[in-house]
Amino acid sequence: MWRMGLFHLCKSLYNSFFYLVGHAGGQSFFSRKDSIRSIYTSLHSELRKLATTAQNSATGNPPYLEELLSHLSEQLCFFIQARMEIADFYEKMYSLSTQKSIHSTEVVHALEAILQKYSSRFHHPILSPLESSFQLEVDVLAQLLKAQNEISEWKFLPSLLNLHSAHSKLQSWGQTFEKQRETRKHLFGGQTQKALQPPHLFLWLAKLKTALLAKFTFYFHEALGRQTTPSEMKALTAKTNPDYCGKISSFIRKYDAENVSLIFDNRGSETFQGHGYHHPHSYREAPKGVDQYPAVVSLPTDRPLIHWPNVIMIMTDRAAELNTLDKIVYFYDDKVQSTYFLTRPEPQFTIVVIFVSRKSEKDSHFLSFLNELSSSLKNSKPFASLKPGSKG
Repeated sequence: MWRMGLFHLCKSLYNSFFYLVGHAGGQSFFSRKDSIRSIYTSLHSELRKLATTAQNSATGNPPYLEELLSHLSEQLCFFIQARMEIADFYEKMYSLSTQKSIHSTEVVHALEAILQKYSSRFHHPILSPLESSFQLEVDVLAQLLKAQNEISEWKFLPSLLNLHSAHSKLQSWGQTFEKQRETRKHLFGGQTQKALQPPHLFLWLAKLKTALLAKFTFYFHEALGRQTTPSEMKALTAKTNPDYCGKISSFIRKYDAENVSLIFDNRGSETFQGHGYHHPHSYREAPKGVDQYPAVVSLPTDRPLIHWPNVIMIMTDRAAELNTLDKIVYFYDDKVQSTYFLTRPEPQFTIVVIFVSRKSEKDSHFLSFLNELSSSLKNSKPFASLKPGSKG
């Protein structure tokens, strides 16, 4: 019985991301003697002993029961190992929040390797709930991380499919909490029960999906807008968190900006064909000149063509500064009496704010707006929020 209690404790600590909580000295929580890793290791050792004991048992129990006990214990050992590796994986993802650019291709490969390693390792029908929960968690996480990569590469259909699949699985997962709440309500004679709170793990995955959905809606705003009316599109984007288009539109109105654009540098891209979905076998001549720097988002209207040569010149001349991914570049052109602020949230994307008047290079309102927008598009906050109690 105590083994089951230990098992449930491990599950609770894992789902709450308790192992990511910091402590004095700033070391990994895995290094503490009383950490979840120690508890999992102890449980793994006990299950291994149980498997061996059952194989060599002379208790007089039917042989098939001893064989079943040994078999289940061995499979639970694999489940414990898988949980420890996934816990390590989350800790590595938490460290991504400090990086200037989060590109998770290698992270996805590492996650898929874990899934492949433990596929069918705890497959007994009695353990099917454990296998299903592990598969569901890894599937959702992998699809969200893939979507993050694909959005950053401006790939419309793959990112849409991964976001949709992750959303559907999270919905199904969330319904289990509602069913558990209804079951408790029924057992207690219909009395109102305190709502069953989903674990931090589920809430974090939902938060990551919400952030990616907002970014997807912003990056593919034009393609999505073609499917509905402008007023309905505005209402739909207002539901995203954050609402990038709403924030930018408010900034434009408040500070009388001429234009705010998100520029995609497609140089060297052999697959770039423009907004939305394109058949993989369709042909379109590769963009040249200024068309290699399309404004994938332009507010309040289409990109201002008269300013585009200036924008490209600044991007070219100040590339080293922009490539640091944490600098704001300022430029004022006397000839057209216009001010340009540029920053780069991701390697292939640049934000430009244009004013048709002279503005101060040190204006705190403009700098704050660009820093906040760029930081949000990097999408590091969800990874920082892996740690319980964080403000991410």
